[in-house]
Amino acid sequence: MRDGRHVPGTLAEFVEEAARRYGERPALRFRSPGGDWKEVGYDGLRETVRSVGRGLVALGVRPDDRVAILAETRPEWTYAHFAVLAAGAVVVPVYPTAGEDELAWVLGDSASTVVICEDTTQAGRVEALRAKLPGLRHVVRIAGDGGEGAVGGRAAGPGAGAGAGAESGAGPASGSVSGSGPESGPASGAGSGTRAAALPGTGPGAGGDGGVPPLLGALPQAPLAELLARSAARTGDDLCAIVYTSGTTGLPKGCRLTHGNFAAVQDATADLIEGGPGDTTYLYLPLAHLLAQLIQLTSLGQGGTLCYFGGRIENVVAELAEVRPTHLPSVPRLFEKVHATVASLAESRGAGGRDRFESAVRTGVEVAELRARGEEPTGPLRAAWQAADESLFSLVRAAFGGRLRWALTGGAPIAPQTMDFLRACGIRVFEGYGMTESAGVISLNHPGAVRYGTVGRPVPGCEVRIAADGEVFARGPGVFPGYHADPAATEQALDPDGWLRTGDLGSLDADGFLRITGRKKDLIITSGGKNLTPSLVEAAIQQSRWISRAVMIGDARPYPVALITLDAEEIAAWARSEGLDPGRGYAGHPVVRARCQEAVDAANAQVARPARIRAFTILDEDFTVGGGELTPTLKLRRSAIVNRYAAEIDALYER
Repeated sequence: MRDGRHVPGTLAEFVEEAARRYGERPALRFRSPGGDWKEVGYDGLRETVRSVGRGLVALGVRPDDRVAILAETRPEWTYAHFAVLAAGAVVVPVYPTAGEDELAWVLGDSASTVVICEDTTQAGRVEALRAKLPGLRHVVRIAGDGGEGAVGGRAAGPGAGAGAGAESGAGPASGSVSGSGPESGPASGAGSGTRAAALPGTGPGAGGDGGVPPLLGALPQAPLAELLARSAARTGDDLCAIVYTSGTTGLPKGCRLTHGNFAAVQDATADLIEGGPGDTTYLYLPLAHLLAQLIQLTSLGQGGTLCYFGGRIENVVAELAEVRPTHLPSVPRLFEKVHATVASLAESRGAGGRDRFESAVRTGVEVAELRARGEEPTGPLRAAWQAADESLFSLVRAAFGGRLRWALTGGAPIAPQTMDFLRACGIRVFEGYGMTESAGVISLNHPGAVRYGTVGRPVPGCEVRIAADGEVFARGPGVFPGYHADPAATEQALDPDGWLRTGDLGSLDADGFLRITGRKKDLIITSGGKNLTPSLVEAAIQQSRWISRAVMIGDARPYPVALITLDAEEIAAWARSEGLDPGRGYAGHPVVRARCQEAVDAANAQVARPARIRAFTILDEDFTVGGGELTPTLKLRRSAIVNRYAAEIDALYER
């Protein structure tokens, strides 16, 4: 916020500065147990962060200690995040969906001394690993078994009004802290070993009126002056976070990100993202992911309201209509599902339904392009657009809440057809590009410069060049200093001149817009020597509403084939319409096979002959994080998929 919008020099003082600027304006919104939406002001956010931070200091957290957060996206994640930084410590985000091996690796490799867990279940997982984690001193529960002691949308939260804390009945047993070793002495409860305590200052009704939230547990409170002194002592060169990559090919690597890295990215993007007081950002992405953390910083840095989803991913679309956000960050899948659903409804309206739908989209895109040039449609085009807007476009905008003016997609390429559909409906979706090693952002489309089909121009301060083999290189103040405890991997990622080897393939057009074409390590080289980029064909096949995932296979093989998984919701709906049992598997049903064949044929028509899928098989189950086929960020673990389905792949080449 150095120029009125940007973050301070370090994130340790971020909330203090935000509260000074925005005071009682709403900072956070979340769903209460009763189902309504509650708000917390910037003053309340600061008081809760101070209280949690003072509790962590009293617990024994020291400057540069690693403190892990193992929780879903919820207000407590935000409180814990900023409290850890205010205490001078380093945040280690952990996906709650991480398997036991990955959890043990992240906590052990980072040398986390404290783990803040969402609930008893997650705390139990960490406790079970304690023998493998000699540096772990404390495990802290955010909420008790019944949700008591929590501050977020899953249980009672702040902002419920004055006196709510006194009426909650929450007491010392509403959470737990377990300690071991010499650091769990007087600061954490003399001789306690294991005792009950919740995060300090995180009680029902806390912070809604700007007062100090009630203390629900037994953690003592260190002096406020000590916390503020620690915050002020941090510098841009100090370590802020160790964020672990998705690990598509092995154990994740810890990216060391400094306060200066985060400040540089916020400075570079602040003027590219329109927003401010009165705007609402709806967040359902996991806060363990860097993109969600950057969105959190942008919303709060601009004085907007950050609204957390209610905790159930299947309710996201319904909540959008309730929350009516102005800003929506998302992975492409949400937008693609909306597109597929609307297209499905159009098809269900009888002969010509799909043709009318596609004609309306073409009309909408034509009008969007006119308006981008500052022109308005006239004559028959205007009449056609008005009819399409009344019957289709306005309904889609209403499904997103009716106020959405900025949506961001990243993490994976979005289908061009989906972008056209959203543009036609009057919803601006901006595609961006970055990676954890670049503190999340390298390039970004924005209202002042957008070119569909690209990921935008490099953000201010970031340089991009394309190597001879097509790999994208980036350099700038957001680029990380290296991997945690892995100098060999750091040397591979950064060249001597500070250029980050992204591992992505791409090109720059004459106007400086960056286009990403695939991952270098995912490149398929057939036995005939043809280089194929699987993501292009896979994305095209996944345009079908029947299909969840498509994986191209073909490395060292004569031609490409594909593994396909089905969209469970679409298949169940189709089964019910046919009077069939929706709980059964239908991978072998001729109608399902025919629909998948149509999707493959449509994709093949979009690519060169060597990249066309010659054969495919439909799997009986979808890929999952728990099954090991997907990373916590839902990226494909290609080697795991190839190994697991080796027999099915071999059978495709034996036909």
